[in-house]
Amino acid sequence: MSPQPPANADRSFNRSMLIKLVVVAFLMFGFGFALVPMYRAICQITGINNLVQRDVSAREAKNTQVDMSRTISIEFDANAHGPLGFKPEQNSMDVHPGEVTTVMYQVSNEQGRTIQAQAIPSYAPKQATEYFKKIECFCFTQQTLAANETKRMPVVFVVDPKLPKDVKTITLSYTFFELNTPAPSGGTTGTTSGAATGTTGQTSARTDKSAGSNPA
Repeated sequence: MSPQPPANADRSFNRSMLIKLVVVAFLMFGFGFALVPMYRAICQITGINNLVQRDVSAREAKNTQVDMSRTISIEFDANAHGPLGFKPEQNSMDVHPGEVTTVMYQVSNEQGRTIQAQAIPSYAPKQATEYFKKIECFCFTQQTLAANETKRMPVVFVVDPKLPKDVKTITLSYTFFELNTPAPSGGTTGTTSGAATGTTGQTSARTDKSAGSNPA
């Protein structure tokens, strides 16, 4: 009996590899959706970077004694995952510990559809995390942006005077995640915004495909 042709073995190997790659792709896609809820759950358990509560109240911040003898450089960074334009209105500022300060961020929805998004803060160096107190922040709640809407959003903060003396610079970084990423519809080749607004050509194509049916 002749041995199995090598071509059959190659096809079997390729089919197995394709299945594995598809599974990995689905797992990675699902992980991207689960990232924000997972982060929020971890924060709720550990109390780190709580996204729904203030770090300090306005009254507590105003009662903090300002240390005029020290100046801390605060650097601002912004990252966006998905169809969002996101940036701070200034790259850095100098503050005194205990001084209540406001910085503005700007976020733009660059799609022709409504987007819900959540911002997640992080700090460098990590030891500065517990000393950077947010009084007001867009990261406390989910943000809803209408089609092509731009928002200016404040972050009101105070640096705790107990910040270690060797820390002279703090980087505040935000990452914005879209929460309601639409699933791709079968047979659609246009962009998401085109699907949301609709075009005459797409309407005609759907009518031709559904000839004989009554339009909705």
